[in-house]
Parts: sequence; C-alpha cells; structure tokens
Amino acid sequence: MTVPYEAVRPRRELSVVSADGTRIHVEEYGRADGPPIVLSHGWTCSTLFWAPVVRRLTADFRVIAYDQRGHGRSTYPAARSSYGTRQLADDLEAVLAAVLPGGGDGGGDGDVDGDRDRSPYAGEKAVLVGHSMGGMTIMAASGRAAVRDRTAAVLLASTGSGRLLGSTRVLPPRFSSRRVRRAVHRQLLVSRLPLGPVTPLSRAALKYGVMAPGSTRDQVAFTARIVHACRSRQRSEWGRVLAVLDLDAELAALTVPTTVLVGTADKLTPAVHAHGMAAALPDCADLIELPGLGHMTPIEDAAAVEAAVRSLAVTYQAAEGEGAEPEAAETEAAETEVAETEVAVSVAEEAVGVSEEAVGVPEEAARTDIRMDIRTEEKSA
Repeated sequence: MTVPYEAVRPRRELSVVSADGTRIHVEEYGRADGPPIVLSHGWTCSTLFWAPVVRRLTADFRVIAYDQRGHGRSTYPAARSSYGTRQLADDLEAVLAAVLPGGGDGGGDGDVDGDRDRSPYAGEKAVLVGHSMGGMTIMAASGRAAVRDRTAAVLLASTGSGRLLGSTRVLPPRFSSRRVRRAVHRQLLVSRLPLGPVTPLSRAALKYGVMAPGSTRDQVAFTARIVHACRSRQRSEWGRVLAVLDLDAELAALTVPTTVLVGTADKLTPAVHAHGMAAALPDCADLIELPGLGHMTPIEDAAAVEAAVRSLAVTYQAAEGEGAEPEAAETEAAETEVAETEVAVSVAEEAVGVSEEAVGVPEEAARTDIRMDIRTEEKSA
C-alpha cells in the first residue's frame, strides 16, 4: 500500500468524555497554532479514514479527527439507547469544547484526559468536515450553541439528511420493486453478520457498493482495512439509526456557510441528497459534484476534498480573524496613548521639581495643573 493510505502519526492524542460518560478518542495533527479543521468520519470507519486528507492539510492547519462512539478507539456502548443522533451531537459538542476551549463565548473546557493546547486567540472557530454519518453528526448538532459558536463553516461530504433506504442504489437497477429495495437495503444496514477477513471477494463487494468503478487497488484495500475493523454489533446498532434517519429540521437549522460535496456515482447517498440539502440549507456556499466518484470521496479524491476545505477556511476563518483585528488595533492604540500621556506627565513633573522655588508655586498644585493641561490638550487634538 502506498504512503497516502497509511496512518498519519498524530501530534497528540486525548480522550474526551461525552455527556453520558462515553469516552471519545481524539487525535490532532499538524500545526498547534494553525486554523482548526475538525473531521468527523462515517459509518464503519475511524480516524484512519481521513489519512489521505490529513496529509494534505497538516502543513497549514491544526487538524483534529475523532472516532465516533462504537468505532476505532472510542468506547463501545452496550445499551442500544446509547446509539442515536442525539449521542452523535453530544460527542461532537464534547470534542469541540475540549479542543477549542477558547471557542465561541469562552465556555467550559470540557472533561478531558491528557494535556490541552491553549487556543492562540479567544473565539477560535473551526471548519467542520463530515463524511456520511459524520455529516449527519454535524446536522444533528446544528441547534447547539456550543457547537454553533465554535463553527466558522461546514463541509458535508457524501451524506444525506434522511430517507436513505428509498434512495440507496446498492441493488442493481433490475430490482425495480421499491418494497424489495427498501427491505434489502435495510438488511444490509442492520445485519450483524461478521465481515470476516479481507478477501478478494470482500474487496470486490466493497468496491461495487461504496466506491467508483475507477477506484484504485490501493484505495479499495485501504477502505476494506477500515470497514472490516468495525465490530459487527456496533455496525448493526448504527445501521438501525441510519435506517430511520430524519434530520431535515436540523439541516434547516444549520445556519453557518456550508458546502455540499458528492460523487456522481455514489450508491449509498446518491446526488439527489446533495441537491436536496443544497436547496434546504440557509447558507449554501457551494455544491460540488465529483464526476464518476463513489461514496468514499475523501479516499477516492483527497485533493478535491482538500480544496473544498481550504476554500472554506480561506473564506470564512479568515473573515472571522479580520473581524477581530479592528478591536485589537483600537485596544493597542488606546494603551499606547495612555503610556505616552504618563511619560509626558512624568517629564513635566520633573521640570516642576526644578523650578518650583523660582515660581513660588506649591509642588503638588503645580503637578495637578500640568496633568490637567496635558490631558486637555490631548482631548482637543
């Protein structure tokens, strides 16, 4: 396997505790002082999924990725009630509070194990990037102030807000019965059958179901490695959530600038979802369609995803920074003016000490008059 599809060594790792006590594994890469990018992966994946994109961003950004609950190195909850869109939103909120402690209104730091890098400036906001279920996570959290206040912009990649069973195209077109298609697609989502070891047959099945016909051998092998690592029970629990997904209202509440990205050959979340989301979003920054690509767009074309992320960062994170500059400049100017005034008063007071006997004026009265004269002159200027 070539380098783009190998794991990237994180700069640091931490464990974040979500609202119900679930521990979420978080990794950070790149510049500690860079503009933050937060990556949220999809169903049956892990932080490893983002390796091709992370490699392209680390030189310029502080890149943060985390394992969704039940995936990777995060906790595997036992109760079925621990799997749902509310829990996805809880986990994202906990991660953002931990890695952006100075975000928004400077709210709480969150419950974190491990050392935390302090934000280089207050009000730090991230570009949130969600693929598939990761995009659904961002939608689910759209109404939460702690998330909104830490978000500059969003990229929704290869995802949908609902009605997944009716639109999925994994079954060949010859199976035209809507009822049959829904039943088969639901079974694919909720099945607890173990995937077993990676074989040529399983790689071929994955390529057909979630990738483009033109995807490379390395891309397919990388995808199989990630998906086969997901435990069957957790895969099934999240599949049940996806089967009844309805986040239309949450999508409409996603008010930050948002780009939607999709591969035109995506069978799991076809382009009809992207078009619908783009129309429903209050502030759709762009709709990007990648010709011939499947569902795993960050693996199939990492450069296109990187370009979309950079465009959002340059446009909206830069705008956040520019908004803070005038206030900082005014504060610095005021501090300089105060310092210069104090120097002037000090010099004048020394002169008073030299000449007080000659003019016959009490020292303290003379000092008071000088302060008043200097400040009156500054006001008139």
